[in-house]
Amino acid sequence: MNRKNLAGVVISLIIFIGSFLLTGAAAAYWNVAALLVVVSGLTAAMFISYPVSHVKNAFKVAKNAYANGRISSEEIVNTLLDLSVKSKVDGVLSLERSEAKATSSFLKNGLILLVDNYKEEEIRETLNAEMAFFNLRRQQSERFFQTLARMAPAFGVAGSVIGLIGLLMGINDTAVILKNIPVAFISTLYGLVLSNLLFSPIAENINFSTRSELLNQKLVLEGIVAISKEQNSYKLERKLASFLSPSEREGKTETLRRITREYVQRRKQPVEPADAEEEKSLMSDVTEAA
Repeated sequence: MNRKNLAGVVISLIIFIGSFLLTGAAAAYWNVAALLVVVSGLTAAMFISYPVSHVKNAFKVAKNAYANGRISSEEIVNTLLDLSVKSKVDGVLSLERSEAKATSSFLKNGLILLVDNYKEEEIRETLNAEMAFFNLRRQQSERFFQTLARMAPAFGVAGSVIGLIGLLMGINDTAVILKNIPVAFISTLYGLVLSNLLFSPIAENINFSTRSELLNQKLVLEGIVAISKEQNSYKLERKLASFLSPSEREGKTETLRRITREYVQRRKQPVEPADAEEEKSLMSDVTEAA
Protein backbone atom coordinates (compact mmCIF):
# COMPACT_ATOMS: atom_id res chain seq x y z
CA MET A 1 0.00 0.00 0.00
CA ASN A 2 1.47 3.34 -1.03
CA ARG A 3 1.68 6.33 1.29
CA LYS A 4 -1.30 8.15 -0.22
CA ASN A 5 -3.57 5.15 0.28
CA LEU A 6 -2.25 4.62 3.80
CA ALA A 7 -2.86 8.26 4.67
CA GLY A 8 -6.40 8.02 3.28
CA VAL A 9 -7.11 4.91 5.33
CA VAL A 10 -5.78 6.43 8.55
CA ILE A 11 -7.71 9.69 8.14
CA SER A 12 -10.92 7.88 7.21
CA LEU A 13 -10.66 5.49 10.17
CA ILE A 14 -10.06 8.38 12.56
CA ILE A 15 -13.22 10.08 11.30
CA PHE A 16 -15.13 6.76 11.38
CA ILE A 17 -14.14 6.01 14.98
CA GLY A 18 -14.64 9.65 15.93
CA SER A 19 -18.26 9.42 14.78
CA PHE A 20 -18.84 6.83 17.53
CA LEU A 21 -17.27 9.11 20.12
CA LEU A 22 -19.65 11.94 19.19
CA THR A 23 -22.49 10.02 20.82
CA GLY A 24 -20.81 10.56 24.17
CA ALA A 25 -20.96 6.87 25.03
CA ALA A 26 -17.90 5.35 23.35
CA ALA A 27 -17.63 2.54 25.91
CA ALA A 28 -21.07 1.29 24.89
CA TYR A 29 -19.67 0.13 21.54
CA TRP A 30 -17.25 -2.29 23.18
CA ASN A 31 -18.75 -5.61 24.18
CA VAL A 32 -16.57 -8.67 24.67
CA ALA A 33 -19.47 -11.14 24.49
CA ALA A 34 -20.66 -9.77 21.15
CA LEU A 35 -17.13 -9.80 19.73
CA LEU A 36 -16.56 -13.40 20.86
CA VAL A 37 -19.81 -14.58 19.27
CA VAL A 38 -18.95 -13.06 15.87
CA VAL A 39 -15.21 -13.87 15.79
CA SER A 40 -15.48 -17.42 17.17
CA GLY A 41 -18.36 -18.33 14.87
CA LEU A 42 -16.55 -16.85 11.86
CA THR A 43 -13.34 -18.71 12.72
CA ALA A 44 -15.17 -22.03 13.11
CA ALA A 45 -16.91 -21.57 9.76
CA MET A 46 -13.57 -20.65 8.16
CA PHE A 47 -11.86 -23.86 9.30
CA ILE A 48 -14.88 -25.97 8.36
CA SER A 49 -14.78 -24.49 4.85
CA TYR A 50 -11.04 -24.47 4.11
CA PRO A 51 -7.92 -26.45 5.06
CA VAL A 52 -5.37 -24.67 7.25
CA SER A 53 -2.85 -24.51 4.40
CA HIS A 54 -5.32 -22.59 2.24
CA VAL A 55 -6.13 -20.21 5.10
CA LYS A 56 -2.43 -19.44 5.56
CA ASN A 57 -1.95 -18.97 1.82
CA ALA A 58 -4.95 -16.63 1.54
CA PHE A 59 -3.61 -14.35 4.27
CA LYS A 60 -0.17 -14.46 2.64
CA VAL A 61 -1.66 -13.43 -0.71
CA ALA A 62 -3.55 -10.59 1.01
CA LYS A 63 -0.34 -9.41 2.64
CA ASN A 64 1.53 -9.46 -0.68
CA ALA A 65 -1.31 -7.61 -2.40
CA TYR A 66 -0.84 -4.71 0.01
CA ALA A 67 2.96 -4.84 0.00
CA ASN A 68 4.92 -2.03 -1.61
CA GLY A 69 7.29 -2.55 -4.51
CA ARG A 70 4.84 -3.72 -7.16
CA ILE A 71 6.50 -3.51 -10.59
CA SER A 72 4.81 -1.06 -12.94
CA SER A 73 4.03 -1.77 -16.61
CA GLU A 74 6.36 1.08 -17.59
CA GLU A 75 9.30 -0.58 -15.83
CA ILE A 76 8.54 -3.88 -17.55
CA VAL A 77 8.47 -2.16 -20.97
CA ASN A 78 11.88 -0.60 -20.30
CA THR A 79 13.28 -3.98 -19.22
CA LEU A 80 11.92 -5.72 -22.33
CA LEU A 81 13.32 -3.02 -24.61
CA ASP A 82 16.70 -3.44 -22.92
CA LEU A 83 16.55 -7.22 -23.40
CA SER A 84 15.50 -6.80 -27.03
CA VAL A 85 18.51 -4.62 -27.82
CA LYS A 86 20.82 -6.93 -25.87
CA SER A 87 19.61 -9.98 -27.82
CA LYS A 88 20.35 -8.18 -31.11
CA VAL A 89 23.80 -7.02 -29.99
CA ASP A 90 25.02 -10.06 -28.05
CA GLY A 91 22.68 -12.78 -29.28
CA VAL A 92 19.75 -14.56 -27.63
CA LEU A 93 22.03 -16.80 -25.56
CA SER A 94 23.34 -13.71 -23.77
CA LEU A 95 19.90 -13.38 -22.11
CA GLU A 96 20.81 -16.36 -19.94
CA ARG A 97 23.01 -13.95 -17.95
CA SER A 98 20.27 -11.34 -17.69
CA GLU A 99 18.30 -12.84 -14.79
CA ALA A 100 19.31 -9.89 -12.64
CA LYS A 101 17.30 -7.64 -14.96
CA ALA A 102 14.21 -9.87 -14.70
CA THR A 103 11.63 -8.01 -12.63
CA SER A 104 9.52 -11.10 -11.88
CA SER A 105 9.65 -14.88 -11.86
CA PHE A 106 7.34 -14.84 -14.88
CA LEU A 107 9.89 -12.86 -16.88
CA LYS A 108 12.67 -15.19 -15.72
CA ASN A 109 10.69 -18.18 -16.98
CA GLY A 110 10.19 -16.40 -20.30
CA LEU A 111 13.92 -15.78 -20.64
CA ILE A 112 14.60 -19.45 -19.94
CA LEU A 113 12.23 -20.42 -22.76
CA LEU A 114 14.02 -17.99 -25.09
CA VAL A 115 17.47 -19.33 -24.23
CA ASP A 116 16.25 -22.91 -24.62
CA ASN A 117 15.12 -22.01 -28.17
CA TYR A 118 11.40 -22.71 -27.70
CA LYS A 119 9.22 -21.88 -30.70
CA GLU A 120 6.63 -19.09 -30.59
CA GLU A 121 3.71 -21.50 -30.16
CA GLU A 122 5.49 -23.32 -27.34
CA ILE A 123 6.33 -20.05 -25.57
CA ARG A 124 2.74 -18.87 -25.79
CA GLU A 125 1.36 -22.22 -24.62
CA THR A 126 3.73 -22.44 -21.63
CA LEU A 127 3.33 -18.85 -20.44
CA ASN A 128 -0.43 -18.80 -21.04
CA ALA A 129 -0.74 -21.93 -18.88
CA GLU A 130 1.27 -20.24 -16.13
CA MET A 131 -0.98 -17.17 -16.35
CA ALA A 132 -4.13 -19.29 -16.17
CA PHE A 133 -3.03 -21.19 -13.07
CA PHE A 134 -1.83 -17.97 -11.42
CA ASN A 135 -5.29 -16.52 -11.98
CA LEU A 136 -6.97 -19.63 -10.53
CA ARG A 137 -4.81 -19.52 -7.39
CA ARG A 138 -5.57 -15.84 -6.86
CA GLN A 139 -9.29 -16.45 -7.39
CA GLN A 140 -9.23 -19.04 -4.61
CA SER A 141 -7.74 -16.51 -2.18
CA GLU A 142 -10.18 -13.83 -3.33
CA ARG A 143 -13.12 -16.20 -2.80
CA PHE A 144 -11.83 -16.98 0.72
CA PHE A 145 -12.23 -13.35 1.80
CA GLN A 146 -15.51 -13.00 -0.10
CA THR A 147 -16.81 -15.96 1.90
CA LEU A 148 -15.75 -14.36 5.19
CA ALA A 149 -17.41 -11.10 4.12
CA ARG A 150 -20.64 -12.97 3.39
CA MET A 151 -20.59 -14.91 6.67
CA ALA A 152 -19.68 -12.07 9.07
CA PRO A 153 -23.09 -10.30 9.03
CA ALA A 154 -24.82 -13.67 9.57
CA PHE A 155 -22.87 -14.25 12.77
CA GLY A 156 -23.68 -10.69 13.77
CA VAL A 157 -27.36 -11.61 13.46
CA ALA A 158 -26.66 -14.80 15.44
CA GLY A 159 -25.21 -12.65 18.22
CA SER A 160 -28.36 -10.51 18.13
CA VAL A 161 -30.53 -13.61 18.50
CA ILE A 162 -28.42 -14.79 21.44
CA GLY A 163 -28.79 -11.38 23.08
CA LEU A 164 -32.56 -11.34 22.55
CA ILE A 165 -32.95 -14.84 23.98
CA GLY A 166 -31.00 -13.77 27.06
CA LEU A 167 -33.17 -10.67 27.29
CA LEU A 168 -36.40 -12.70 27.17
CA MET A 169 -35.13 -15.11 29.80
CA GLY A 170 -34.66 -12.21 32.22
CA ILE A 171 -37.65 -10.17 31.14
CA ASN A 172 -38.53 -9.38 34.75
CA ASP A 173 -34.96 -8.56 35.76
CA THR A 174 -33.73 -5.10 34.72
CA ALA A 175 -30.09 -6.04 35.29
CA VAL A 176 -30.36 -9.00 32.89
CA ILE A 177 -32.08 -6.84 30.27
CA LEU A 178 -29.36 -4.19 30.46
CA LYS A 179 -26.72 -6.91 30.19
CA ASN A 180 -28.16 -8.54 27.06
CA ILE A 181 -29.38 -5.54 25.05
CA PRO A 182 -25.79 -4.47 24.07
CA VAL A 183 -25.02 -8.00 22.85
CA ALA A 184 -28.16 -8.00 20.71
CA PHE A 185 -27.28 -4.76 18.91
CA ILE A 186 -23.48 -4.55 18.96
CA SER A 187 -22.87 -8.04 17.55
CA THR A 188 -24.72 -6.96 14.37
CA LEU A 189 -22.52 -3.88 14.20
CA TYR A 190 -19.37 -6.00 14.54
CA GLY A 191 -20.51 -8.35 11.77
CA LEU A 192 -21.23 -5.48 9.37
CA VAL A 193 -17.95 -3.70 10.11
CA LEU A 194 -15.86 -6.85 9.66
CA SER A 195 -17.64 -7.65 6.40
CA ASN A 196 -17.61 -4.24 4.74
CA LEU A 197 -14.55 -2.60 6.25
CA LEU A 198 -12.16 -5.57 6.34
CA PHE A 199 -12.97 -8.69 4.36
CA SER A 200 -14.70 -7.18 1.29
CA PRO A 201 -11.96 -4.57 0.71
CA ILE A 202 -9.27 -7.24 1.03
CA ALA A 203 -11.04 -9.43 -1.55
CA GLU A 204 -11.39 -6.46 -3.90
CA ASN A 205 -7.73 -5.55 -3.47
CA ILE A 206 -6.67 -9.10 -4.33
CA ASN A 207 -8.85 -8.90 -7.45
CA PHE A 208 -7.31 -5.57 -8.48
CA SER A 209 -3.78 -6.86 -7.82
CA THR A 210 -4.49 -10.01 -9.87
CA ARG A 211 -5.80 -8.02 -12.84
CA SER A 212 -2.76 -5.74 -12.74
CA GLU A 213 -0.36 -8.68 -12.54
CA LEU A 214 -2.08 -10.49 -15.42
CA LEU A 215 -1.73 -7.35 -17.55
CA ASN A 216 1.99 -7.26 -16.76
CA GLN A 217 2.31 -10.95 -17.57
CA LYS A 218 0.57 -10.42 -20.91
CA LEU A 219 3.00 -7.60 -21.56
CA VAL A 220 5.95 -9.90 -20.80
CA LEU A 221 4.49 -12.64 -23.01
CA GLU A 222 4.21 -10.36 -26.03
CA GLY A 223 7.68 -8.97 -25.42
CA ILE A 224 9.27 -12.41 -25.12
CA VAL A 225 7.54 -13.62 -28.30
CA ALA A 226 8.69 -10.52 -30.18
CA ILE A 227 12.29 -11.04 -29.03
CA SER A 228 12.14 -14.71 -30.08
CA LYS A 229 11.03 -13.58 -33.56
CA GLU A 230 13.90 -11.03 -33.60
CA GLN A 231 11.36 -8.31 -34.22
CA ASN A 232 12.59 -4.81 -34.99
CA SER A 233 13.17 -3.08 -31.63
CA TYR A 234 11.29 0.04 -32.75
CA LYS A 235 8.26 -2.05 -33.71
CA LEU A 236 8.47 -3.81 -30.35
CA GLU A 237 8.47 -0.44 -28.60
CA ARG A 238 5.32 0.53 -30.50
CA LYS A 239 3.63 -2.75 -29.62
CA LEU A 240 4.50 -2.66 -25.91
CA ALA A 241 3.51 1.01 -25.62
CA SER A 242 -0.06 0.00 -26.47
CA PHE A 243 -0.26 -1.62 -23.02
CA LEU A 244 0.50 1.71 -21.33
CA SER A 245 -1.69 4.72 -20.67
CA PRO A 246 -1.11 7.71 -22.99
CA SER A 247 0.84 9.59 -20.30
CA GLU A 248 3.17 6.61 -19.77
CA ARG A 249 3.93 6.21 -23.50
CA GLU A 250 5.79 9.50 -23.76
CA GLY A 251 9.54 9.18 -24.13
CA LYS A 252 9.61 5.44 -24.91
CA THR A 253 11.33 5.96 -28.29
CA GLU A 254 13.99 8.09 -26.63
CA THR A 255 14.41 5.41 -23.96
CA LEU A 256 14.98 2.82 -26.68
CA ARG A 257 17.55 5.02 -28.40
CA ARG A 258 19.37 5.58 -25.10
CA ILE A 259 19.48 1.82 -24.43
CA THR A 260 20.74 1.20 -27.96
CA ARG A 261 23.50 3.80 -27.62
CA GLU A 262 24.65 2.21 -24.36
CA TYR A 263 25.01 -1.20 -25.96
CA VAL A 264 26.67 0.24 -29.04
CA GLN A 265 29.23 2.06 -26.88
CA ARG A 266 30.13 -1.22 -25.16
CA ARG A 267 30.98 -2.70 -28.53
CA LYS A 268 33.31 0.12 -29.54
CA GLN A 269 36.51 -1.49 -28.28
CA PRO A 270 37.49 -2.76 -30.73
CA VAL A 271 34.80 -2.95 -33.43
CA GLU A 272 35.14 -5.53 -36.17
CA PRO A 273 33.75 -4.63 -39.62
CA ALA A 274 30.94 -7.15 -39.23
CA ASP A 275 30.11 -5.73 -35.81
CA ALA A 276 30.07 -2.20 -37.23
CA GLU A 277 27.48 -3.26 -39.79
CA GLU A 278 25.43 -4.88 -37.00
CA GLU A 279 25.57 -1.70 -34.91
CA LYS A 280 24.57 0.43 -37.90
CA SER A 281 21.61 -1.87 -38.54
CA LEU A 282 20.62 -1.76 -34.88
CA MET A 283 20.65 2.02 -34.73
CA SER A 284 18.56 2.19 -37.88
CA ASP A 285 15.91 0.04 -36.18
CA VAL A 286 15.12 2.70 -33.65
CA THR A 287 15.29 5.66 -36.01
CA GLU A 288 12.80 4.38 -38.59
CA ALA A 289 10.19 6.84 -37.41
CA ALA A 290 12.37 9.82 -38.25
